[in-house]
Amino acid sequence: MQRSILREGIVAGLIGAAAVAVWFLLFDIWRGQPFLTPGLLGAAVFQGVTNPIGLRPTLGNVLGYTIVHGLAFIAFGVVAASLMAVSEREPTLFVAFVILFASFEVFVFGIIGALGKSMLGALVGWAILVGNLLASIAMLWYFFRAHRALPRTLIGSWGSVLREGIVAGLLGAAVVAVWFLAIDWTQGEPLRTPKLLGTGILRQTDPLAAVASYTIVHGIAFALFGVVGAVLIAGAERQPLFVFALVIFFTAFEVFFIGGVLIAAKWVLDEIAGWTVFLGNLLATAAMLAYFFKGHRDLARRLATAWVDED
Repeated sequence: MQRSILREGIVAGLIGAAAVAVWFLLFDIWRGQPFLTPGLLGAAVFQGVTNPIGLRPTLGNVLGYTIVHGLAFIAFGVVAASLMAVSEREPTLFVAFVILFASFEVFVFGIIGALGKSMLGALVGWAILVGNLLASIAMLWYFFRAHRALPRTLIGSWGSVLREGIVAGLLGAAVVAVWFLAIDWTQGEPLRTPKLLGTGILRQTDPLAAVASYTIVHGIAFALFGVVGAVLIAGAERQPLFVFALVIFFTAFEVFFIGGVLIAAKWVLDEIAGWTVFLGNLLATAAMLAYFFKGHRDLARRLATAWVDED
């Protein structure tokens, strides 16, 4: 059993590491500098470099960082595999698995923030976040493929959950879009917010392209977020403790968004009032939860009853 968990964790970690490595290889080739990202990160880790100006990737830095990167993902994969194995025996403990992945996101934010502003400019913060997201998706795919019975135990039918999550996500995205459209309209500059975010995060220089590209990315991100939320809601139908994981996930989403903006383009938050971002996300969260609980009335009643009983 221990060997099986160890092997599964190592494979999952290598899959996650490979997903990140392939993403950055393609990204660096696209910007005309192959192996730039692992080269810069290797220089930061092994040589303490904080200024990337004039720095060129070396074989030692690239290989060294690739090894460290792989070992870190393997360690994370082994811990995740252990939690997955325990969750098969006691599904409520899958909450710990969710917490682990949420902590992984926060950890990555901390590492990125410690690199320094000049290094982040060369690395492109949003690309690091995308790579991390791809690694998480790849590892989750592998784990659920190896534990086919667990998803069915937790959520039942994938089709209905997927549909519900996408609808909820698009509903949340629409609420945020309408909120900022109203804010921008009252300030006499319609579409100002998506233009700023598209320019700052996606590096689009054309205003129309900035608005269009950010709207698309914003919709996809909310759809993915909605799917995960739907999975946790479905799990809560069977194991009410999953409501706790849902709260953690929604909180992590807020941290992820604010952190993403801070990393990609801190100046954007100087142009957009922080309370409007917070309130917009809060309205989206309320709309998505209302939609979820409308389709899960029994869960809503059980939670309300439990709340009253506690009082």
